[in-house]
Formats: sequence, structure tokens, C-alpha cells
Amino acid sequence: MSDLIWKTLSSEYLFKDNWLKARKDRCERADGTIIDPYYVLEYDDWVTALPVTEDGKIILVRQYRHALGEVCIELPGGCVDASDAALEDAIRREMLEETGYAFETVHYLGRTSANPSTNANLMHMFVATGGKRVQDQDLDQNEEIEVLEVTFEELQQLIDEKRIVQSMHMNTIFYALRYLDKLGYK
Repeated sequence: MSDLIWKTLSSEYLFKDNWLKARKDRCERADGTIIDPYYVLEYDDWVTALPVTEDGKIILVRQYRHALGEVCIELPGGCVDASDAALEDAIRREMLEETGYAFETVHYLGRTSANPSTNANLMHMFVATGGKRVQDQDLDQNEEIEVLEVTFEELQQLIDEKRIVQSMHMNTIFYALRYLDKLGYK
């Protein structure tokens, strides 16, 4: 398999901003073929969770997503910050900020990639249980988030109606439902 790994001969940043960097690489395959240019987008790693309250409700969020021009139903989550000591700290912080809920347990489900051919970051997936509202939302300046509490049946209906379009959040939902033994196949 190591013969499939490319060697990076050079790398040049074309754009750098707060949460996005774009670079152009010059690469060489094991057979000597040169790939030039190869563009890579660098984002911070992301975290997301399927949060379940102590009374068995699922917490979802609704927010406007400008790239699509739509209000989307999603899971809470966001970027891993430099101040986060661990991935679990990042998802606990994001859930608290976006929803006002804190959770007894947080279980790591794995990682996924939005597009491993162009994106250099990962989404880390969690399931959180025993949630309780402990504060008001503490949103970033550009965030307007509506918190939704739904039953497992209502989540299934949202899935059936294809109302959750964020593909990595659907991955998290799948792994979380599997972990919680709530996954039914039709």
C-alpha cells in the first residue's frame, strides 16, 4: 500500500484566513508521475454529536447555512479550538454554547471526512447522553441557532423525509443510533 502514497515535492499557500487555508501542492506518485497542481483545503478539525437528554429526547439545531441559502436541521457541533485540551472537551463546549445543555456521558464514535481528496481535516463523531439544560445559549456573533427537542420517532421521520442534508451529521446519526441500539433496517 505504501506505493500508493504520494510524495509532496513542494507546497505553497494561496490563501490563509481564520478558519480556511488553501494550498497548491506539487506531488510525485511512486511511479514517478508528477501531479501539479494539486489543491488542498485546510480547515480545523470539527466535532459533532447526537445529544440525548436525560428524558430521552434528541437535541437538534436549526440554522441558516449561507452556502446553500437554506435553513438546515443539524446536530450541534463546530470547530476544535486551540483552547480545547481534547476532542471531548471540544464537543462538550460546542453543545453547551449552541444548546445550553451539559451531558453526563460523551462517547467517541469515530471520525469521518467531508472529502478526503481535497479537505485535510476530519469530523469527530460523538454520542452524548444524560443531557440537562444548565444555561442559556452562548452563541458566536455570526450564529443564530434554534434548539429543537425531538423524539427518536421524530428523528426517524426527519431522516425518512431527507430533511437532514448535512452528510457528515447523517454519518454521526447512523453511528450514534447503532451505538444506542436504535437502528432499524427497512
